Amino acid sequence: MRHLLAFLICALALTSVSAQVTSSSSFPFADASLTIDERVEDLIARLSTEEKIAQLLYDAPTIKRLGIPAYNWWSECLHGIARNGKATIFPQAIGLGATWDTDLIERIAQSIALEGRAKFNANAEAGYMAQYAGLTYWTPNVNLFRDPRWGRGQETYGEDPHLLAEIGKAFVRGVQGDGDYLMGAALAKHYAVHSGPEKLRHTFDAKVSRFDLWNTYLPAFEALVTDAKVEGVMGAYNRTNGAPCCAHPYLISEVLRGKWQFKGYFVSDCWALVDFYQGHNVSEDAVQAAALALNSGCNLNCGSTYPNLGESLAQELITEEQIDQNLRQLLPTRFRLGLFNQAKDRVYTDIGLDVVRHTDHIALSYEAALKSLVLLKNEDNVLPLDPDLNSVFVTGPMAANVQALLANYYGVSGDLVTLLEGIVDNVSSRTAIRYVQGNLMDRPNINPMDWYSDEARIADVTIACMGISQLLEGEEGEAIASPHAGDRVNIGLPEHQIEFLKLLRSKANKLVVVITGGSAISIPEVHEMADAVLYAWYPGEQGGQAVGDVLFGRKAPSGKLPVSFVKTIEDLPPYESYDMTGRTYRYAEQELLYPFGFGLSYGAASIKILEHTEKRISQRTPLKALVMVRNSGEIPVEEVLQVYKEPVDADKKYAKYDLIHFERVRLEPHEYKEIEISIPVSDFYYYDEDGNKECQHNDFQVYIGFSTPHQRALELGAIRPQSIDIKVR
Repeated sequence: MRHLLAFLICALALTSVSAQVTSSSSFPFADASLTIDERVEDLIARLSTEEKIAQLLYDAPTIKRLGIPAYNWWSECLHGIARNGKATIFPQAIGLGATWDTDLIERIAQSIALEGRAKFNANAEAGYMAQYAGLTYWTPNVNLFRDPRWGRGQETYGEDPHLLAEIGKAFVRGVQGDGDYLMGAALAKHYAVHSGPEKLRHTFDAKVSRFDLWNTYLPAFEALVTDAKVEGVMGAYNRTNGAPCCAHPYLISEVLRGKWQFKGYFVSDCWALVDFYQGHNVSEDAVQAAALALNSGCNLNCGSTYPNLGESLAQELITEEQIDQNLRQLLPTRFRLGLFNQAKDRVYTDIGLDVVRHTDHIALSYEAALKSLVLLKNEDNVLPLDPDLNSVFVTGPMAANVQALLANYYGVSGDLVTLLEGIVDNVSSRTAIRYVQGNLMDRPNINPMDWYSDEARIADVTIACMGISQLLEGEEGEAIASPHAGDRVNIGLPEHQIEFLKLLRSKANKLVVVITGGSAISIPEVHEMADAVLYAWYPGEQGGQAVGDVLFGRKAPSGKLPVSFVKTIEDLPPYESYDMTGRTYRYAEQELLYPFGFGLSYGAASIKILEHTEKRISQRTPLKALVMVRNSGEIPVEEVLQVYKEPVDADKKYAKYDLIHFERVRLEPHEYKEIEISIPVSDFYYYDEDGNKECQHNDFQVYIGFSTPHQRALELGAIRPQSIDIKVR
């Protein structure tokens, strides 16, 4: 895989492909020897006012007199090239978060970018440049998954700012590459403070304290902008503290462009500017809405509002210089992608369609699915199962359901391995295996006759594949079976699924439950009933194979939860409150069902701190620790080393625990490794209300282990983390 990526990414090919969509112009803006700033200024000077306005639209038209092709900015690659035909389908973003593997995420993003370039090259040659066929990908989503009721939480990497930032940065690096030109252009969305309610997003005002804004909701965006140099940022539909996010003077001008010195482009969420006058009531009409957004620094309109900029100009609500300024921030992305280069300077043209669904990419999808699976319970080591069992009963609405693999924002594949197929592939040819769906996903069976549950009594083991799909949770309009615009008012499994499991439990010898979903489904009843529980998320095209391989012991589970599971919806604060009190593992007041960072394995890994720096740390003396991780078992395992800080005797506004470091460790049987950890003192600082990091607290306890320090993790079988007392100066 690495050899393929290295060869193709280094191929900044200058070969001539006559139909490649690049400028046919000989004007200076097409001269790759000039700086991008010089090229942008030359292009702007040649555009008429009407042409300038048209280039601020997501579906920018061709300008024949200048040799400029049309370009549609709207493309998606959340977990593979999406909505653009055949592609490798990786686990949904929340599943990628569950891998806790930044190296893997970067490799996945590289493969996605390669497939995107290949499709772009082929489409350009065919003269087809429609929506979703471009190179500006509106991914990743680094909103904080603060509440399991949010249906779009599946698009994020979890509930922790540090995990969001690290996974997000890896994805951006992979998509954009490190060449002179971008392989693709990534984008951070939805900026900012956006995580439901989905039904109210066009009218909602997310009110948040400056402390929570800076210490919870903004860190991932800052990391993607300042560290990963993400090319784009998308504004959210909602307002934040009174102002619409796509025209927010503080978030856009002061923070994004000012404090963070963002150099890329800013785009509205699609048709979000219509909300200015139909939802938020901050503008009278489309003409005023267009002016407000443009003057606030929204460079690109995904929607139908910016065609009104001509009238905004006529009414003197904007100036042509403001139009020019927005183009100066928008157009460089197309130049950095090589889209305006002359024929002799075309880039990445050697990437052909043979990379689409390359065997290396399919293997990556499998690896990601495997590492995303989280083992939540394994009573008496019922797993792994013996492949040579006499009989197995497979049932449940998600066993043969391809929707359970896909999630939202997906591509299509001719190799979708369902859970049923992965299970069947793992049992011996002599094993009697019976499958019936037995139960519907989203409603009780119309015909209640029970012709199947006795199979559970006969079988050695019953594998019940339960859960939900993106038909029940997701974005408004796509979740067509959801009565709540994609959100979930009931955060548990549908009640009829619970009743079905009770029926199975009453007859089954052993009951293994596999659950699909993009959120933290509250399953206390399932935990009590099942002998083993495996959480599969939406695991992508190879998800069924990964599930089967883990259930029958070809591979060991190693995923960790990127979100916490509460026991009941009553344990949650009001959904519309963005105050962090009582939310996520960082501020939880109730006992959690499964805490963030938790996940069991088949192995027997342990941890020991061998040495660490003195208790006092400073800018010149970071926290350093030497940690031994040992596998005393008989099978290879992977564990995720996790480091958390706890401010001792701190005000409640500070999170009880904060993840500050993590890394995956692979261990062969009886192998041990010594791992050096170095954490700068700035990781013990907090943001003030102006977004400046400062030392606000001095005394900390640092925990190093394979889970959060929550007592519940220990009760579920996690090893006790080792701890260090630290004083910051």
